[in-house]
Amino acid sequence: VQLQASGGGLVQAGGSLRLSCAVAGGTFNHYALGWFRQAPGKEREFVAAINWSGGSTVYGDSARGRFSISRVNYRTTVYLQMNSLKPEDTADYYCAARKGPPRDSGDLYKYWGQGTQVTVSS
Repeated sequence: VQLQASGGGLVQAGGSLRLSCAVAGGTFNHYALGWFRQAPGKEREFVAAINWSGGSTVYGDSARGRFSISRVNYRTTVYLQMNSLKPEDTADYYCAARKGPPRDSGDLYKYWGQGTQVTVSS
């Protein structure tokens, strides 16, 4: 299973970005998908996750109320809509896949994509 994240960039505080993660290989609707982020010098942080059908989502504290995760199974793509961005959202964002329910621990995800960088200026 290969994951390819995209959509990062530079945005001003208060702005929005939508990240995409295209998944190839495997059977897409067998996997829960998650987004994680890591800022320089900090530990990896859970952002959001979604189950195979899109009917169940989980959010980290920093994302709840501002970010929205979704998936389009026929496109084998998962999205992260990020609104009301803050400078503290600056990080590399990673998508990951696992079989089973969505979880907030990165250790439970088997497949990872490369990061896409998000920079929020104040």
